[in-house]
Amino acid sequence: MVSITVSAMDLRADAAMLHPEGMSFSCRARRDATMLLLACALCIPLAAPAQQISIETAGQGDLVTVTASAEMQVDPRTAWNVISDYDHLAEFIPDMRSSRVVLRDGDKLLVEQMGEFGFLFFRQPVEVKLAVVEYPPQRIVAHAVGGNVREMEGRYELEILPSGVVRLSYFGRLVPEFSLPPIIGRMVVRSVLAKQFTAMVEEILRRGALAAPPPR
Repeated sequence: MVSITVSAMDLRADAAMLHPEGMSFSCRARRDATMLLLACALCIPLAAPAQQISIETAGQGDLVTVTASAEMQVDPRTAWNVISDYDHLAEFIPDMRSSRVVLRDGDKLLVEQMGEFGFLFFRQPVEVKLAVVEYPPQRIVAHAVGGNVREMEGRYELEILPSGVVRLSYFGRLVPEFSLPPIIGRMVVRSVLAKQFTAMVEEILRRGALAAPPPR
């Protein structure tokens, strides 16, 4: 089960926008109900196998940050192969149309990705070029060097716990260059990033199951 936690600061900021001075009670009520439905649609726990997954998001202004982790009973080599499989990410990551390595120099890569942020009537194409540095088999660090994002950074880390469980951690921050719709904009971005991390975990588990020896 995935838990998405929105910071109290975000909730207060959004609530202030829902109650402008002078708005009638009936109008406020309708708008509050609409926002509640949107929030519920964006924050419903995402289905996942019986693994421990935690996702926390926050935002300030145009900045959105995501901190996520998952603990899995898998071979760490499988986890590394998935998070570094740049040319096939679009096959299992939601809202990503293409991903390809355009340049590789040892552990340094240039990756080009295209996708979109979308919810209901809102669709925003996203294009980004990422400078990626690998530290196999434990860490991948990336930051945007082109595209329609003002700022984008991400970091994946793999850790083997004393119990033998593999922990995958992710930290990301995004400031888009394009305009987001008021009120729900940050929620859309947070929802997309949370779904993408969950999809990454599910792909690691899927490949891990395929690689596991059949039961006797």
